[in-house]
Parts: sequence; C-alpha cells; structure tokens
Amino acid sequence: MTTIQDVARAAGVSAMTVSNVINGHPNVRPATKERVMAAMTRLDYRVNVAARNLRKGRTGTIGLAVPEIDRPYYGRLAAAIIAAAARHGLRVAVEQTGAVRENELEALSLSRNRLYDGLILSTVGLGPADVDRLKVDHPLVILGERIFGGPVDHVAMPNVDGARAATRHLIDRGCRRIALVCGPRTGETDVSGLRRTGYAQALEEAGLPVDPDLVRTVDRLTMAAGARAARALASDDPGVDGVFCVTDTVAMGVLRGLADAGARVPDDVKVIGFDDVEESAYLVPSLSTIDPDHDLMAARAVDLLAARIDCPEQPLEREEFVSPYRVVARESTATGPTGSRAERRP
Repeated sequence: MTTIQDVARAAGVSAMTVSNVINGHPNVRPATKERVMAAMTRLDYRVNVAARNLRKGRTGTIGLAVPEIDRPYYGRLAAAIIAAAARHGLRVAVEQTGAVRENELEALSLSRNRLYDGLILSTVGLGPADVDRLKVDHPLVILGERIFGGPVDHVAMPNVDGARAATRHLIDRGCRRIALVCGPRTGETDVSGLRRTGYAQALEEAGLPVDPDLVRTVDRLTMAAGARAARALASDDPGVDGVFCVTDTVAMGVLRGLADAGARVPDDVKVIGFDDVEESAYLVPSLSTIDPDHDLMAARAVDLLAARIDCPEQPLEREEFVSPYRVVARESTATGPTGSRAERRP
C-alpha cells in the first residue's frame, strides 16, 4: 500500500508538504501542489479519510442501521431520526442490515471505521445472548425490543401495552372472536412475542378465551403474507369478527385478503394494526392502528446519542426509554358513521 512517504519521495518534497497538500493548506506553492498531486495519481495513493477524521475529532455524522429501509415503518423512522439529528447539527448515514444477525454485528464493529461519531442500531437478529457484544468503544443507542438491560441506552416501543390497547379497542367495539396475525415467536422479547402477550392479556382481562386457532403466524411481516393469512382465516373460521395485526404492513394485506374472501370491513370484521405508517390513513377503509410516537422515539434516541458524543468521558447513567402510544381509531373498526379519532395513552 502506497504511503505518504512514498508520495513525498516521488514528488521530491517532505512528508509534511504532502500532508499540507492533502489538507488543503493555503501556503503550498501551485507548482509544488501540482507535483504532489501528479505523484499521488501515478502511485494510486488513497487518502485514509478515517484516520484523518479521527485525528481531527468528530465527523459530524452518525450511523443508523435498520433491518429493511423499504418497509414503511423503517422509512418513517429513518426520516424522523434524520430530522432529529439535523437539530443537533448531525448528518445521518443509513445502512440496511436485512434483519440478519451477522450484519447487525458488522454494523457494530465497523461503525467507527465508517466515520460515524456514534450509531443507532435497530435490532432484529441480535438477542439477549448478544448483550456483551454491545460493549463497544463508541457511542451506541439500541432501538427495538430484542435486548433489555444491556450496557447501552435503549429506546423501545410500548409493545405489550400497545397491543393490549389495540385488542381492547376491538373488544370495546363488540368483537368477541378476535384473531391475531403475527410473525413467528422467536423469544419473549421479539416484536411478535411481545405483541402476542398484549393480545392475550386483553382477552383474558375481558373474560374471553385465547384460542390458538385464531393465532395465525406468518413467515414474514409482509402484505402478501397478511393477505394469505386473512383468506385462510375467513375460510377456516367465518365467525371471526376482529383481527389484530402486529404491524400496519400486515394489516394492509389482511384488508386485501378479507375483501378477496367477501368479508366486509368493518361491517363483518374489524381490523386494527400497529405502527401508524402514513399509508394507513389513506386506505379504503382507512386503518385503525397504534401510533407509538415515532418522532418522540427518534428524538430521544438522537438526544441520548448526542449526549454520549458530547461527553465521551463523563459516566452518564444508562437509560431505558419506552415511548408512549395512542390508539388511532379509523374506518376499519368503525361501529357507526366512519371517521377518525385518537385515544391517547401514557
């Protein structure tokens, strides 16, 4: 690998002069600068931007690693984090992990090399057994539900409480055979597992049975999977009168699948999702959902990260922050004239 000393020898100047050219020092003569640049090109010299920035201090950039940027929820979350970071004068570099554990670990280990002052990591693949992997030498905030009680700041959704409120919303509107469409349960702290817990709690509190036949597990939380689950549900159990979907994306597919099966929403079946992505308000019927306050989650995550960046030597107390939520009632759970309103919860 070509070094700065190699360039200096080729150009007939000192290493300090080469450094001055690289850093744009104004006192380098044009002829000398041209000679150094020619030597750099001839030797295919690459500036080690990471090393240069580390010597100078901060880069003004934080990293955001999310599972799938094309999913509505993660797209909205990224936009909110970018807006929150801008208020701190920070830029955001977004990368996609594909919900793969190895990619999440790579984001952790390479974040400093990629010129980030800190990293916000939305975890799906990592779990409680990986808690020691979070002991990194750069500021880190974890988003999500997979790891609680770790050594870093953690911002999470109100999964259990929000799911309980969503299911209770269906019960309050007269539903008695309420299905759940969720992903595979990989542990007690994954999204589907937590929201399934909230669903079961609401049924038990209302004196309704938790029927395993009404829990429909899909391999991926996609619209296509939701549509397939809804068609099967309508065929297997025509008596279902409510469906709680663990994400709005799944709920969009459920609406399609119920329509394909001839079930009317909300007259025959009421449907509620979770996430309050923008598209939910514009579906026909519009989708009732749980709003976990994306903007507040994003702001808190960035605030925590910025505090760690600003005070790297100061021992700040680790924080666990669970966002508040609100029930957004729309047409998909209407009992009378359609409309939209929100029920706030702390």
